[in-house]
Amino acid sequence: MFNKLQCNDSQFTLFSALIFTLINSLFIARCWAIIHPGSLHTMLFALSIPLVLFSAWTIIFSLFALPWLRKPLLVLLLVGSAASNYFMFTYGAVIDRNMMLNIFDTNTQEVTALLTPQLFVWLGLTGVVPAALLCAIKIRKERWWSVLLLRGLMVISAIMVILLSASTLYKDYASLFRNNKEIVKMVTPPNYVTGFIQFAHKQIAGNTSQLIRQGEDATKGALIRSQSKKTVVILVLGEASRAQDYSLGGYTRETNPELSKRDVIWFNHATSCGTETAVSVPCMFSGMTRSQYDADLAHHREGLMDVLAHGGINVLWRENDGGCKGACTRIPHTDMTKWNLNDVCHDGICLDDAELYRLPNILDGIQHDTVIVLHLMGSHGPAYYERYPPKMRRFTPTCDTNQIQDCTREALINTYDNSILYTDDIVSRTIDMLKQHTDMNTALVYLSDHGESLGENGIYLHGTPWLIAPDQQTHIPLLFWLSDNYSQGFHINRQCLQQKGKNDEVSQDNLFSTLLGMMDIRTHVYQQGLDLLATCRQ
Repeated sequence: MFNKLQCNDSQFTLFSALIFTLINSLFIARCWAIIHPGSLHTMLFALSIPLVLFSAWTIIFSLFALPWLRKPLLVLLLVGSAASNYFMFTYGAVIDRNMMLNIFDTNTQEVTALLTPQLFVWLGLTGVVPAALLCAIKIRKERWWSVLLLRGLMVISAIMVILLSASTLYKDYASLFRNNKEIVKMVTPPNYVTGFIQFAHKQIAGNTSQLIRQGEDATKGALIRSQSKKTVVILVLGEASRAQDYSLGGYTRETNPELSKRDVIWFNHATSCGTETAVSVPCMFSGMTRSQYDADLAHHREGLMDVLAHGGINVLWRENDGGCKGACTRIPHTDMTKWNLNDVCHDGICLDDAELYRLPNILDGIQHDTVIVLHLMGSHGPAYYERYPPKMRRFTPTCDTNQIQDCTREALINTYDNSILYTDDIVSRTIDMLKQHTDMNTALVYLSDHGESLGENGIYLHGTPWLIAPDQQTHIPLLFWLSDNYSQGFHINRQCLQQKGKNDEVSQDNLFSTLLGMMDIRTHVYQQGLDLLATCRQ
């Protein structure tokens, strides 16, 4: 049947424009949902959107479609658009530069979790089939001047349609895009093509930049030098944990049965720097606030762990979440998946119990002031059911699949909450290890890199641009545990800190200076105003 498909150049161009207009049905539908067409004017405005989109594609394909290049290019764009649409439609994802960073910074286990039968069916029906149809069409040969003439007429006609729409509906378009700035990121393939170009530019610029030193003036202060005991702080960095599901923060379901027994100090109002690991982790370790954050600068400048090392603090990073995103590049670090622990690891993926492997031995051998980072797998989606051992399957029924959009909301929440229970267990056992060392000043800080959406407003996972992200993705858990030795040795008023936890608006902006302050590191990059413990030191 396909062998009989024939058309001329202009017909092929118009057909291609039509396909790419239909590909953007999600964008069109979202615009219509915002417009709420009811009157004649709003109905005309709504109908103009696919017409303008079709005209824009007609212009693009008329001007840039070279005969020997257009079919391969269209195939690539179609398949890429199909993938883009799948993640936008299924998870409510926003495709931009940060999403490209997530894609290229991901690992095999994360990719595997996203590969579902639904994805392949979607790619086949909306990508491969239209691409095969375009490839099967035979374009009749025409005189070159006839092709140019017809393309010119189509471009002029399309421009007139766009100008007419702009002149009569300018205020409507201006209001739509001014009040819904992120909606343009739903137009595919421009969303992922632009995102890829921006990502590539940043990567090239970052890779050619010389490393910038930071905090080389760091030294230990008199307080820590006066201690008769070594000081050890463990920073536990969670993954995709949202504060909304922590009973420590008021969640009605008991998801923190262990931490609630360990006299931790919970911060009610903590927010993240980003909504994806590739942004939040470099940001919180960079020494820049969220409003100042420059990913390119962070990529080639020393961060928190480097400054601690400059100050004479022993540092160690233990990784179980696919990478530290540059935060541990120049310090001792261990990928816990490489241990291949039979009881907690399989296929290169480990439960967070791997983080505690031989941790007691490390604590027993400490001879210097030390900061240890444990980067957890936490609640990494969409395969939440793989993030905890069977003994933590307390809330049932569960969503035992990575096709979470097919699960009932009850099952999805149960599964996610089980992963929070497991994080509660891991952090509590880490505290217990520290408690045993009365010969040291010990403390623990736990916070997540970002939150997670579980279907609220049709959004799943994370990665929504911060400015429009729901609270589920930006409101994160943050807590402190301080041993009596640490509180007394560093003169911490616990009641003061508890009050701050109840009332203060805090964020990952505070981590850099708070850790420096906890280790009494004196350096010009330390900002007392961002140190959460500063006002509670007597």
